[in-house]
Amino acid sequence: MRRVRYHAYGGPEVLRLEEAADPTPGPGELLVRTEAIGVTLPAVRRVRGDGKGGGDPLPGVIGGEIAGEVIALGPDVTDAAVGDRITSITLTGSYGDLALAPAALASRVPDGASAVQAVALVRGGHVALAALSTAAPSRAESVLITGAASGTGHLAVQLAKLQGVPRVVAAVGSAAKAEFLYGLGADEVVTYDRESWGEPVDVVLDGVGGELLPRALAALAPGGRLVFFSSGGGTVPAYELLAGAKTITGLTMRRFATVHRARYARHRAQLWELAGAGRLRAAVHAELPLADAAQAHAIIEARANLGKVVLRP
Repeated sequence: MRRVRYHAYGGPEVLRLEEAADPTPGPGELLVRTEAIGVTLPAVRRVRGDGKGGGDPLPGVIGGEIAGEVIALGPDVTDAAVGDRITSITLTGSYGDLALAPAALASRVPDGASAVQAVALVRGGHVALAALSTAAPSRAESVLITGAASGTGHLAVQLAKLQGVPRVVAAVGSAAKAEFLYGLGADEVVTYDRESWGEPVDVVLDGVGGELLPRALAALAPGGRLVFFSSGGGTVPAYELLAGAKTITGLTMRRFATVHRARYARHRAQLWELAGAGRLRAAVHAELPLADAAQAHAIIEARANLGKVVLRP
């Protein structure tokens, strides 16, 4: 099989397509022949060595989102079968012709849906719904979403409007993304470099973090709440939490899926129902061959994507 690895930390140029032995599924694992692979900002940050602890051991392989056909089962797997079409998160080695996926994190792709659609919809949609569920905005409250044109952000914009949020503010790095976001239902679009992001909001969903996190906190009205699901870290002035009676809640999908199993299952069904009815659009910015993984990372690094970037083995 082919896989993508990196032998040094850095930009897209460090990614290498290599030959490797086929993996063998262990307990609780599925061996999947990948048909679509999602490219994410956390993956880009890991290749740069920006992850917790300064980077993974080298040579590094990239985990993330996949969709494809199950071709083998590990021991103790009872809720999947060879031939199933699934989408899942892989903990490592997603950039390859074959990938190992935890059966507990896999979900079936409905008949008639493509692998690309599954990768573009399911993981980002789960994050968006979990963030909205955690923040629980009312129909009288406003929501600001950072990284609003990303694979997760553009779904969060649509889902917030579908939930009846009257004012959805999309925050992005470039005004060139405004038309795309207005087309998805955003009421306002602001760029990060603006001195003001407009009237304060009740809820912020922040998937960018880093230096942007204090700006996101400052965009909250008194009593507002911020849901933080970024791999980019960041720090905030604690006094602003006190003075503004604001709250920050961290969100990780592994914990959400484990603690809120029933809600997670409902979210999965909701995503496919909305997409099937044409009410939720999972935008795909680019589909690229696996050999062009460096180009895919370059698109994400430049923050040029409108929706999902997908690799096709």
